[in-house]
Amino acid sequence: MKKYYKLWWTLIAILAVTFGILGYVGKEVYRAAPPIPDQVVSEQGTVLMTRESILDGQTAWQSVGGMQLGSVWGHGAYQAPDWTADWLHRELVNWLELAAQDNYGQPYDELDGAQQNALQYALKRAYRSNSFDPQTGELVVSERRLEAIRATAGYYHRLFGDAPELQQTRSSYAMKEATLPNAERRERLAEFFFWTAWAAATERTPGGATYTNNWPHEPLIDNVPTAENIVWSIVSVVLLIAGIGGLVWVWSFARSKDEEDPVAPATDPLTSFALTPSQRALGKYLFIVVALFTFQVFLGGFTAHYTVEGQGFYGIDTSKWFPYSLVRTWHIQSALFWIATGFLAAGLFLAPIINGGRDPKYQKLGVDILFWALVAVVAGSFIGNYLAIAQVMPPEWSFWLGHQGYEYVDLGRLWQIGKFTGVAFWLVLMLRAIVPALRQPGDKHLLALLTASVIAIGLFYGAGFFYGEKTHISIMEYWRWWIVHLWVEGFFEVFATAALAFIFCSMGLVSKRLATIASLGSASLFMLGGIPGTFHHLYFSGTTTPVMAVGATFSALEVVPLIVLGYEAWEHYSLKSRAPWMQQLKWPLMFFVAVAFWNMLGAGVLGFSINPPIALYYVQGLNTTATHAHAALFGVYGFLALGFTLLVLRYIRPSLVFDEKLMKTAFWWLNGGLVLMLFTSLLPVGIIQFVASASEGLWYARSEGFMQGGLLQTLRWVRTIGDVVFIVGALAVAWQVVKGLLVTDSTISGDRAISGRGGFPEYAGETTPGFSAGAEMTAGQLADSGETR
Repeated sequence: MKKYYKLWWTLIAILAVTFGILGYVGKEVYRAAPPIPDQVVSEQGTVLMTRESILDGQTAWQSVGGMQLGSVWGHGAYQAPDWTADWLHRELVNWLELAAQDNYGQPYDELDGAQQNALQYALKRAYRSNSFDPQTGELVVSERRLEAIRATAGYYHRLFGDAPELQQTRSSYAMKEATLPNAERRERLAEFFFWTAWAAATERTPGGATYTNNWPHEPLIDNVPTAENIVWSIVSVVLLIAGIGGLVWVWSFARSKDEEDPVAPATDPLTSFALTPSQRALGKYLFIVVALFTFQVFLGGFTAHYTVEGQGFYGIDTSKWFPYSLVRTWHIQSALFWIATGFLAAGLFLAPIINGGRDPKYQKLGVDILFWALVAVVAGSFIGNYLAIAQVMPPEWSFWLGHQGYEYVDLGRLWQIGKFTGVAFWLVLMLRAIVPALRQPGDKHLLALLTASVIAIGLFYGAGFFYGEKTHISIMEYWRWWIVHLWVEGFFEVFATAALAFIFCSMGLVSKRLATIASLGSASLFMLGGIPGTFHHLYFSGTTTPVMAVGATFSALEVVPLIVLGYEAWEHYSLKSRAPWMQQLKWPLMFFVAVAFWNMLGAGVLGFSINPPIALYYVQGLNTTATHAHAALFGVYGFLALGFTLLVLRYIRPSLVFDEKLMKTAFWWLNGGLVLMLFTSLLPVGIIQFVASASEGLWYARSEGFMQGGLLQTLRWVRTIGDVVFIVGALAVAWQVVKGLLVTDSTISGDRAISGRGGFPEYAGETTPGFSAGAEMTAGQLADSGETR
């Protein structure tokens, strides 16, 4: 018991220190965000734009899909350009052309090397010098730069309209015709793009780095990695090696003290109790999981095809109705919905178990209400996305009902509130079952950790409400990554660890002591690197060196616990041979094995490959990021949600026998399809882009001419093979779940329980208290009681 308290205090100390760092450095994000000028004026006093018009441009960008159509500061989709890098390069080229005509009366390309070098030196001084006056709030630009800005804005005005001469370019960028029909809003959009490029080119202090730490790579103005970038990259690699070494030593010595695994019970303890009404009601949740999963997978193939045929699907002009920015939005949002639903279903299944095999009052009603609320949020958000990107919705409604424009939190704010309300309601349903159990005597440390993770999941999604429609994008990014990184990658990870430990402990396969120690230790390791590691997403989002330092050092530690996941995978795999009845749970366990593998490869190897600042400097916004995202989001959380789905399905349909052929197809084709998708297409494309970004600049690695080259086109076509394999696996697992839900069993209609007793045995073959009061039976007694399903 003392060891528990040491682990608890370690976890609490880690949470206190790391959240302190997250908050303290977060103040730096607010303080040092690139200024948005009150006015941008020429040397002659001509007003080009204002703070309000720039923010109106940000809103216009959000309404067309925002980060789902190209990217800004490297965050977003990968088919269209990064608008910051693209605008910056185009404006620089326009400035050089104007200067060449003014000084030499010739086009820039016809000048000799000395003349070009002279103009490039003048260009660097003109663009890196900071002409923003914080006292007046004015940004002053030269007359020549004014002309360069106007020329660049004219191109964007035509691109986001329906200018016929740029139709092929729009197709290459997977943009629909008349992406932003309103001419005035296109002007505002160009102003927002200008401001993001200005921040990327302008030195924060004379002789220092730009507001975006010299990102993107742009040789024309010497935007190259800073010294701090290189230093903290080396530090992160050293810390990774040290952390892995330390973990292996500690883990090796700790393993020598492990106790023997308990003797597995003769029958599955979880089948010794009748299903409660709320558990029987979970079937519809499982159907939604696989329905949204199937929808998302087909959308993924559709979205990928737009990278080779930007406005159509095998000759059909689908962009009129379902443009790339819309289907990519739906693809990501449906993934988040079905994965979250799988986790919620797992929690709701555990709730009666925790409560001694009984439902709290009105629990089934709550489960039903939550389900239909989920359906309403999914339908409302998808319809809102469609109307916003179609530019049918009034602009003033778009942020609230249509599209927020920010990747992973694309749903309109009203639907975001609905989602938060639903997650909070789930928290209430869980706590109604957990709190009475916590009040009972006995070892409740594992349950306490599970409770803490449930509370965190219920509350931390609320971080998305700390920014608004016109919040500074640097500040918005800070809070957005609280959701994408901290909520999903942090607290869901702890919940999954604690939930699996609780389930296996309840089955009598793992001792409660070891399950508790392992879960608390894992939670500490996840949180130590995971919380401050949030900053590794913000290296180039208008932040300063401290953000880079904290993000680089702590994100290296995120990878450390992943190094021993091979052993965790083996432990999960070996559980199926612990008892004959575990064969019925073989396939959920296999999905949990896949989680450990992809956690190591997708989150660990592929994640760290882009984590050090020097790596991310060149690859942010390239397909290397998409490689990590697919491997980590589906490989870890997707397989985990499907594993939970199969596990819950097995128990709410007691007579179900998994179709071996169907499950083999599902498991191996999903894994094989993901491998093919990543390593025959996404990663090779990303590596080729990386070389282009490092040699020429980010603008070139995302340019139309480069991306439409023969080799990259071929590699994107090759992805079709992996997509088809993956789709077959997805259909197989979906059909297995649907078939399972159609199974009827007369025994599941009863509400029998064991003589009023509740809870489950903690150790096989021992007389021990269960998870709630009054349960004191051995596994043998449970088997002999005759109350099995």
